Amino acid sequence: MTRLSSSPVTEGRPPHHGLGPRAAAVLVFGSSAAVLVVEIVSLRLLAPYLGLTLETSTMVIGIALTAIALGSWLGGRIADQVDPRRLISPSLGISGAVVALTPAVLRTTAEWAPAMLLLIASLTILVPGALLSAVTPVVTKLRLSSLAETGTVVGRLSGVGTVGAIAGTVLTGFVLVSRLPVSGILIGLGSLLVIGSALVEWRTRGWSSAPVLTLVVVAGGLATTVAPGGCDAETRYHCAQVVADPERESGRTLVLDGVRHSYVDLDDPTFLKFTYVRAIASVTDAAFPEGDPLVAHHLGGGGLTLPRYLAATRPGTRSLVSEIDDGVVRVDRDRLGLRSVSGVRVRAEDGRLGLRRLDTGSRDLVIGDAFGGVSVPWHLTTMEAMTDVRRVLNEDGLYIANLIDHGALAFARAEAATLGAVFEHVALVGDPSDIGPDTTATAEGGNLVVLASDRPVDLRAAQEGLDARRTGWKIATGDDLTAWIGDAQLLTDDYAPVDQLLQPSRTRGKP
Repeated sequence: MTRLSSSPVTEGRPPHHGLGPRAAAVLVFGSSAAVLVVEIVSLRLLAPYLGLTLETSTMVIGIALTAIALGSWLGGRIADQVDPRRLISPSLGISGAVVALTPAVLRTTAEWAPAMLLLIASLTILVPGALLSAVTPVVTKLRLSSLAETGTVVGRLSGVGTVGAIAGTVLTGFVLVSRLPVSGILIGLGSLLVIGSALVEWRTRGWSSAPVLTLVVVAGGLATTVAPGGCDAETRYHCAQVVADPERESGRTLVLDGVRHSYVDLDDPTFLKFTYVRAIASVTDAAFPEGDPLVAHHLGGGGLTLPRYLAATRPGTRSLVSEIDDGVVRVDRDRLGLRSVSGVRVRAEDGRLGLRRLDTGSRDLVIGDAFGGVSVPWHLTTMEAMTDVRRVLNEDGLYIANLIDHGALAFARAEAATLGAVFEHVALVGDPSDIGPDTTATAEGGNLVVLASDRPVDLRAAQEGLDARRTGWKIATGDDLTAWIGDAQLLTDDYAPVDQLLQPSRTRGKP
C-alpha cells in the first residue's frame, strides 16, 4: 500500500520547481494586495458617474468577490493540467496592463458610451481580479512536493494571501488615496505588476511578452492625460472641479464626483443661485431678527455658500462647519476665497462626530447640507442624530436640512416623520408638485428643505421670502404635512435604509 505521507505529487520534477518559500510568499502577498487595491480604487473611479452609493459599493464588492472566486477555481484547475510555471508571469503581466489602462478606458467610456459603462467597469475589475487571484492556487501547486505537507503549505499561503489583502486595503485607504490621484495609483500598480511579470519570466525563462506589456502600461499613462473626466483635485472622497460661470464673471460652481454641490459668487456672497439655498436663506431670515448675528453649525461644507451668506448678512455671525473631506476644504481656501471670509471656521470631521463635540444649547442654527453622492449620509438622518441636533440647539434654535429624493419621495417622508418624533414643530418646503396632496402621482423630485424647532417659526414671513426670491416653492405644515408623511417609517441608528428609500435620479445635481 502506498504511504500518502511520502508520495510525490508529481513524479519526475524537482521539489518546488525552483520557487522558494520567500518568492512564493511575495507572489501570493502581492497579488492578493493588488486585488484589494483595484477594488477600492475602482469605487472612487466610478463615483463621478454612478454616485458613491450603497448600490455602487455593493456592485464593486460583488464583482471583486466573483473575480476572486473565479480566479481561484480556474487557476487551480488549469495548474493541474499545464506546467504551473507558465501561468504566473502572464497572470501578473496581463492584469498589470488592464489595471494601467483602466482609468483612461473607464473615463472615456463614461463620456462617450455611458450605456456600456457597467459592462466595461465590470470587466476592468473582473479580469485583473481573476488573474491575480489565480496566482495563489498556482503558487500552492508549485510549492507542494508531497501530500504530507499539504495542510502546512495551503494554510501558510492562504494566511499570507489574507495578510496581503489586509495590507492592500489599509495601504490604499490610509495612504495611497490621500497622497496620489486615482489614475496614478492604478498606473503605478500596473507598472509593478508588469515588473513582477518580467522578474518571474526571467526566473523561469517562460513567457516573453514583458516588453509589449510595458508599452501597454506606458500607453495607458499617456491616454489618461488626455482622457475626459479629469479633476482639478482628487481628494480623499471626491473628484473635485471648480467650474467658472460663463454668465457671471465671479461665479464658481463646485462639482464633486460629477454632482453640482455648491455655487459661490466670489464678489457677492448674497447672490444665491441654487433654489434650495434661496429657500434655506428665506427660512433663516424669517426665523431670526434681521441682521442679528447667529451662532451656527453646518453639517457639510461644500463651497460654504450659506456660511458666507450668514457672514455677509449678519455681521458677527460665528459659523462652525463639519466637512469630512479636508481636500474640499483646501479647494475652498485655494480656489473659492475662504481665506477672506470672517467668522467661518471649518473642521475636517464627520458631521455626526462634530455634533457630539458641541455644548448643549450652544447653537441658534444648525444647517444640514451633507451629501455622499446624491444622498444624505444615513447616520445624519436618524432619530439619534436628530436628538443630538436638538441637544445643541438653544430653546429658540432652528434646524434646517436640504434633502434630495425622487419618485415616491419615500426617504423625504421618512425623514420628515423622524423629525416630527423629535421636534415639536416641523415644516416642509418644496415645489408644490412634490409636497401637495397628490404627490405620488405628480412628483418629479429633486431638492426639498425641511425645518424643525421647538418654537413656532413665522411661516408667513418665510413664504414671503420664498416668493421674493422667486423660488416657486411652498410650505407644508400641520395636517397637510401629516397627510403627506402618511405611514412613513422612522429612521433609527438600528434601521435606516436610506439608500433603498431613495429613488434613482435622472439628473445628478443640486439645483
